[in-house]
Amino acid sequence: MKDYFKFNLKAEKLLIVWLAFMVLFVVPYVFLIVRIKDFIVPQHPLSIFGFYGILIVLVIIAYAVIFYMFKVTIEGVEYKGNGLIFDGTFGSFMGKFIGGLLLTIITLGIYSPWFITKIEKFFVDHTSHDSNKLEFAGAAGKLFKIMFFATFLPMMALIIVMVTLQFKNGLTNPNPMGKYINLFTLPIMIPYIYYLYKWMVNVKFREYTVRWETTFWNSIGTILLEIFLTIITVGIYYPLAGLRLYKYFMDRTVAESESGKKGFGYELEARKDFLFLWGQTLLTIITVGIYYPWACCKVTSRILSKTYTEQIVEVA
Repeated sequence: MKDYFKFNLKAEKLLIVWLAFMVLFVVPYVFLIVRIKDFIVPQHPLSIFGFYGILIVLVIIAYAVIFYMFKVTIEGVEYKGNGLIFDGTFGSFMGKFIGGLLLTIITLGIYSPWFITKIEKFFVDHTSHDSNKLEFAGAAGKLFKIMFFATFLPMMALIIVMVTLQFKNGLTNPNPMGKYINLFTLPIMIPYIYYLYKWMVNVKFREYTVRWETTFWNSIGTILLEIFLTIITVGIYYPLAGLRLYKYFMDRTVAESESGKKGFGYELEARKDFLFLWGQTLLTIITVGIYYPWACCKVTSRILSKTYTEQIVEVA
């Protein structure tokens, strides 16, 4: 028997938060970028610190708004007739966020795995269903290894190659690899994103542990195929690519305990889902983002209503 999720958040409730985000973050950010030359000028070297200071303030504002967006979104999810409850407070979140952001800046990014872990843990550990708390089980040390081996070392190797070619080609000549930098960065980022999300899907609920049952090469191949189809269709295929990847990984998500195993799944209707997502996207674009809360609620409701769990019967 399949147990389906539901999403009950009303767009009007999300609209207030979204408008706050547009007014407090998007408008000042666009103004800052447009007037960037007025902030950074040679005769005022200290203005660069003012510029980045404003950016940090905008990031803090963005995450303050994101807190409320996460809160109302979590509380909009329902499973087996009971909605999720989120009891995290704004003050506690901002304390963790500002402290983690400062430590990440001071340590030149080294603290970022611990920062990400604390934020992930905050949202998961303050969520409950039917009086049962969820618990995030991902370790910051493991995330540090992922970031170091999947991102830092490959990027350092790429930089060394770029610098070596630059010297061979002459410092005043364009780097022959410069215009292809994105093609070399993509193979680095895809494995990192895969390992990052696999690390994130590590949640304990009652006696169950929720995780991915995936293999690296099959997953990377699937991701690359969807990216390729998106590129050759000039982005038109993008909504379906996202849904196919969602289905691929949801079908490989399990909740396991000593007493048994439950599997997750998603019932994809490729044509209908594709047209629905594009319709909501176009309405959001036409209204210059004002329609976004309705699009977000409708898309999330459609996807969750076709996402389910069911008991897995293992054959001896």
